[in-house]
Amino acid sequence: MPKRCQLTGTGPRAGRNVAHSNTKTCRRFDPNLQRVHLHSEALRRNVPLRVTTRALRTVQKHGGLDPFLLKTDDRKLAPDAIRLKRSVRKALS
Repeated sequence: MPKRCQLTGTGPRAGRNVAHSNTKTCRRFDPNLQRVHLHSEALRRNVPLRVTTRALRTVQKHGGLDPFLLKTDDRKLAPDAIRLKRSVRKALS
């Protein structure tokens, strides 16, 4: 299962551990992914997603999944979220 947020597309990043002796070793910084079910008012169902905690806070700030998807630009969304946004728009029209 890929370690990628289904709403924002955030994935693992690379970095280094630096020891006290200044030796450097490569490591990964994995995103804090959580499995959640977000309710969509337009689709009238719960949508299961794997999202980062930061994206979850942003969804709550916008007032739910539907307002978050409709307000966010497509360039900032992952492909799964763009498909979900299209289905929400279709259900609202």
